[in-house]
Amino acid sequence: MRLGVDVGKARVGIASSDRDGLLATPVATLARQDADQRSFGILVDQYDPVEIVVGLPISLSGADTASTTDAREFAADVAEWTGLPVRLLDERLSTVSAQRALRDSGRRTKGSRPVIDQVAAVIILQNALDSERSAGRPPGVLVDHESGDDSSQIPDKVT
Repeated sequence: MRLGVDVGKARVGIASSDRDGLLATPVATLARQDADQRSFGILVDQYDPVEIVVGLPISLSGADTASTTDAREFAADVAEWTGLPVRLLDERLSTVSAQRALRDSGRRTKGSRPVIDQVAAVIILQNALDSERSAGRPPGVLVDHESGDDSSQIPDKVT
């Protein structure tokens, strides 16, 4: 069982996988100021994950942005708060894909922002699960929870 996290400036989307690591489903959207040690403690107690996958918003050119730095720092905090392995996974266009999926299902984007964050977390986690099954190894880059260092490697791209 894993948790997936889509980090945004205003909200944090959360998804979980089933015990077999086959399917990601939406869990919650937290206001960013509420996405703290207490909230993640509750999530860990409730879902008992073996690891957490955090989306890393790298620009389309592959360069870091302010959001990339923010996600790296957030992932390091989550690793420290939970003591669990945290992986960063390239999440380029996951929010765009989430918006498209909701629009295609007949939902309007306006008023659906919290749902979009959950769907983005599902996309990030599902891609991680699928990648691990096909490659036979965990995707992304493991965050060192002691230093928060991810060796500045660009993690596997979500497709």
